[in-house]
Order: sequence, then C-alpha cells, then structure tokens
Amino acid sequence: MDKTLQLLSLVRKANKLITGEEFVTDAVRKNKVFLVFLASDAGVNTTKKITDKTKFYKIPLINTYTSEELSSAIGKKRMVIGITDLGFATSIKKGCDSYGKETQEQRWKN
Repeated sequence: MDKTLQLLSLVRKANKLITGEEFVTDAVRKNKVFLVFLASDAGVNTTKKITDKTKFYKIPLINTYTSEELSSAIGKKRMVIGITDLGFATSIKKGCDSYGKETQEQRWKN
C-alpha cells in the first residue's frame, strides 16, 4: 500500500471522510469536502457526475486508484470518497504531487 492509501486509512480512523456517490455529491455541493477520490474503474455515469461536480465546485479529484485499492484502504467497498478535513486533504494532495500522481485539478489548469 502506498503512502497516499496509508493516509486515507488514517483519515478513516479519524472519521474525516464521507463515502458513497450521493453523500459525497451532496457534501461537494455544500462545500464540506476538500478532496475527492474516484475509483478509476467506476462506471461512466458515476465518473461523469463526480467529475462534473468537482470541476464546477473546484474541488481536487484523484482518480488513479481502483475501487479495490480504495476499499482496502478504508475497509469498506466504495467507489467515491470525500475528505472533509483540510489538513488531511492537503497532505494527501502534496503526497500525490510528489509521487507524480496528477490530480484532476492540475489537469484543468493546463
């Protein structure tokens, strides 16, 4: 398990995440989420819905992990995960940047 997934596991233990497509979408609309993980093997409709919402509300999106990797990190089978703590979100985003994993926000800027 890489460092980002280890941090995600720590976020779950700190109870600073929201899981599930509808819950994360609602939290994105209310600006309660600072970072969103979307499984790379999520369905077309889920991918479009989450990508559009995060882009509109300018929330970073990481979609480089499979649902199996995300699920093993948090201990629940999920495709969409939202981080509700700014400190954790910043740490995870910096970790992804340093490991060469591009967030969706970086792609939008280019």
